Amino acid sequence: MERDETRRAVTVGIFIILGLLVFVLGIFTLGGQKKTFANNIHVSAVFDDVAGLKKGNAVWFSGVNVGTISSIKFTNSSQVEVQMNIDEKVQSYIHRNATVKLSSDGLIGNKIIVIDGGSPQAPMVEDGAVLQAEKLLSTDDIMKTLQQNNQNLLAITADFKKISSNIARGKGLVGALMTDSLMALKFKSIVTNLDNTTASTMRMANELNRFGDKLNTKGGLADKMLTDTSVFAQLKASVAKLKQTANSASELTENLNRASNKLNTTDNVIGVLLNDPKQAAQVKSTLDYLNQSVVKLNDDLEAAQHNFLLKGFFKDRAKAQKKAQEAAAKQ
Repeated sequence: MERDETRRAVTVGIFIILGLLVFVLGIFTLGGQKKTFANNIHVSAVFDDVAGLKKGNAVWFSGVNVGTISSIKFTNSSQVEVQMNIDEKVQSYIHRNATVKLSSDGLIGNKIIVIDGGSPQAPMVEDGAVLQAEKLLSTDDIMKTLQQNNQNLLAITADFKKISSNIARGKGLVGALMTDSLMALKFKSIVTNLDNTTASTMRMANELNRFGDKLNTKGGLADKMLTDTSVFAQLKASVAKLKQTANSASELTENLNRASNKLNTTDNVIGVLLNDPKQAAQVKSTLDYLNQSVVKLNDDLEAAQHNFLLKGFFKDRAKAQKKAQEAAAKQ
């Protein structure tokens, strides 16, 4: 009897010990999930709306659960302060300019807080720091945006319906093109001409490019004019001479014009000869008389040379002329 009671007591004790072990393991497991027994730092953030966030919900950083919500309290009439316990191991990865935002654990899961670590150049966050909270787009705001989008979509649909109706009835350019074959052919011809014009413009641009390349060829005239000052000076001098020659030619032309104008007048001898037949006939008659007189004078001189009174004079003069010619030939 005593043995049975002792056995029963040992059995009960064993079950109690096992139960206590399971209870302790459960506490440590849940505490490990909630970061209860880890070394933590405390940070906070102030939200306008926490959207159902509760104490004990998780805090995530880069997709990892790094802490829990320790408290949620109002700071004034419209804002809520959220205190967070963050695992000290990730403190070096979170910086002072880090931001926090509300999110969901899955599509319809519990609300969580997600930390954006900030820029690496900033110092790491300290215990008791207040992080900047991003504004949460509420469900009402989303519904208002959707409603506005629906109204815009209805307006666009109505306009498109009106446009398609006008096109079907042949109104406007598109409607005319779709219903009037002649208009469509004209439009096609215009498009073809535009294509040809574009191709011609491209060819002209290519030609201009090639011409520009030739002008920029090293050693060419244009390159020397732009880079060699001596060539430019020579060209400038040539242009000046050409200009001077042109001015001289212009003066010569003007003088010839004046001379030709004088030839067309009767205030000079040549003009009289060219334009006054009567005076020209008189001048011709005078020249004939002079010619006849010269002939007679030559005859008289020839007769005088054969006269015995003057014959000696002419012989002496002929001898003197011959000596002078011989002396000049010797020199």
